[in-house]
Amino acid sequence: MSMHKQKNFRMLAVALLAMGVTMSAAQADDDRDERYGEKHGGKYGGENRGKPLQPAQTNAKFQKECSDCHIAYMPGLLPAESWRKVMAGLDKHFGSDASLDAQDNKEITAFLVNNASNRWNAPTAPLKITETAWFKRKHDSHEINPAIWKNPQVKSPANCAACHPRAERGDFNEHDIRMPK
Repeated sequence: MSMHKQKNFRMLAVALLAMGVTMSAAQADDDRDERYGEKHGGKYGGENRGKPLQPAQTNAKFQKECSDCHIAYMPGLLPAESWRKVMAGLDKHFGSDASLDAQDNKEITAFLVNNASNRWNAPTAPLKITETAWFKRKHDSHEINPAIWKNPQVKSPANCAACHPRAERGDFNEHDIRMPK
C-alpha cells in the first residue's frame, strides 16, 4: 500500500474511532485485501471472505470436535460449499478418520455453513485453507521464507497457531506474528 493510502487509511481509522466505530484487525486486513485485489486484477481469484472470521456465537460441539486434532478453523475462512465438502468427507479427513455421528455432523455443518464466508466468488470450493489465493498471497516466498514450513515447531502451513498466537480466536493480525526460531 502506498504511503498516501496508508495515511488515508489511518485517518479513516482515527475518524471511525472518534465516532465510536471500531473494527477488528482481521476486518481492517480484509478491507485492505479488497482494495489490493481490485487494483491487481480481482479479489484473489474471487476470494473475498465477507463475514468476519470469528462468528459472534460459538458452537461447543464444533469447538470440541475440531480442536481435538488441530485448531478449530474459523468458519469465515472458507465458503459454505467448502465446509459442506469437508464435513461430508470426515471419514477420510486429510488422512484421518474424523467421522462423527449423524446429529453432531449435522449440527457442526450447519454452524460452519451459516458462518462461512458470504462473498466468495471463486469458481472452486477448496478443501484446504492453504489452497486459497488469499492464503497463498499472504504466505508466499516474498513474505515467508519457505524453510519455515520445515521447522519442527511449524510442520505445515496448516498450523496457524505456530506463528499466529491468537489464531484460535480468528485473530491473524500481522503485528502479532511470532515466527518460531
